[in-house]
Amino acid sequence: MSTELGRQQQPRGRRRWSSGDRKSKKRSRRKETYSMYIYKVLKQVHPDIGISAKAMSIMNSFVNDIFERLAGEAARLAQYSGRTTLTSREVQTAVRLLLPGELAKHAVSEGTKAVTKYTSSK
Repeated sequence: MSTELGRQQQPRGRRRWSSGDRKSKKRSRRKETYSMYIYKVLKQVHPDIGISAKAMSIMNSFVNDIFERLAGEAARLAQYSGRTTLTSREVQTAVRLLLPGELAKHAVSEGTKAVTKYTSSK
């Protein structure tokens, strides 16, 4: 497909871009974190205190770790009882198993309050 001048002729129709031709910026995928929620709770408890990016990263890792442990334990409990659905009962039992003493009691009461609020709003 060359002309008499030796230049290559462009293919007809839409131009196909190779990966090196693009001038657009590479979009990075959005990272989901608990940062906004951690910040909101911090402001409820201590309105005059801030948090550094490093501390927020540590808190985010902590929340992810606890979530994975609770979800894993709740899934195991559901599996033992031959169920395929996680209910609030499995989650509550997982909280009681994983969290120590007083923290488990507070977590259960807050969870019960949240579930009650959710079901009443439906």
